[in-house]
Amino acid sequence: MNADSNAASVFKGIALFTPGGGLIYCIDRKKQERWHVHLCAALRDILNLPEPPHFLVPCYAATVDRWLIPQTQQLQMVAEASPLVLRYQTLLNAVFDTGDLVWQPSRLPEGLCDSVVLSAYRKQFPQLWEPHDLVVRYEAAEPYAHLHQELPVAPLEHSPLLSARGYVLRLFVSGHSIATERTLQALHRVLEQSLSHPYTLKVIDVSQHPEQAELDQVSATPTLVKVYPQPVRRIVGDLDNVDQLLRIFGPDR
Repeated sequence: MNADSNAASVFKGIALFTPGGGLIYCIDRKKQERWHVHLCAALRDILNLPEPPHFLVPCYAATVDRWLIPQTQQLQMVAEASPLVLRYQTLLNAVFDTGDLVWQPSRLPEGLCDSVVLSAYRKQFPQLWEPHDLVVRYEAAEPYAHLHQELPVAPLEHSPLLSARGYVLRLFVSGHSIATERTLQALHRVLEQSLSHPYTLKVIDVSQHPEQAELDQVSATPTLVKVYPQPVRRIVGDLDNVDQLLRIFGPDR
């Protein structure tokens, strides 16, 4: 790997989970600060919360930092996750394309993430404990505070964070098996490498939510449905066929 490709691989990845297992994350190649604050504000808008859920930081947070050693131009990487979200390592590696990286537990002050204290927020933020199965990549060309002043709160599938140039996807699976994890990992890799616009992916277990499968006319799994922008398109079964998969996005992906 040459110096140019090394430099292109430098980034900071920041992830924030909800107690219900939802994920919002960003990939920041400019190494900006205060991204956790931005992600909390984005969750507020996506889930229509009364205020940003800052209590999620650092107890439901994960970060990966990849940088170059100036003298040798060698890549170094450190990945840490709160003990409460270490079980999501497969998903974190999928969204950040970090292979089989083993994430280390974050060193947090004793008692900071006490379950009793965290559960006290459940009454104020009940949406965060619901199993939304959200996987949202957040990007902003401007500071988030500026965007929020101008953009109204909207439901997820019409969120201003996505904009008219974003995509809303639903992946229908049957149960949370090793095969499902592999499908999700492969799908994230293709989406991250091939799409030039932001996207939101919602994973739906048909065994838990048959009514959603019926509404989207899904009769087999896995099925990927692009629900926004119109027209609705879908691919059933073979999500490993990259060319076929990308056809649902049209020529302007």
